[in-house]
Amino acid sequence: MNKLLPAMGVALCLAALAGCDTLTGGALVRPGEPTGTLIVYNNTYGDLDAVVISDCDAMSYGFNRLADGAYIAPGEEASFTLSAGCWDVGGGELGGGEAYQRLTISPGGVVRLSIDE
Repeated sequence: MNKLLPAMGVALCLAALAGCDTLTGGALVRPGEPTGTLIVYNNTYGDLDAVVISDCDAMSYGFNRLADGAYIAPGEEASFTLSAGCWDVGGGELGGGEAYQRLTISPGGVVRLSIDE
């Protein structure tokens, strides 16, 4: 029984953190808030395998916002609808370069972010 208690404590902590928006980057669209559009353009020589987007108050960039197996090919772009406000955005290639930037999305606005070599 004594060995089971620490394992249960770890499981409870992990379960609590799983729903924590500050670790996952948060929802891209928050209910009841105006939205804008982020367009991420791949200006590199390789495929962008990951785009991470998080609220500026989050503790991490969170999870990849591209669908499983999806990527942005060189010269291509992907669009994301975000609640208006401050966002930290990053993109990168598997085994390659990456770039991060803080930006502000205005209600109804469009922001273009180019990921360069």
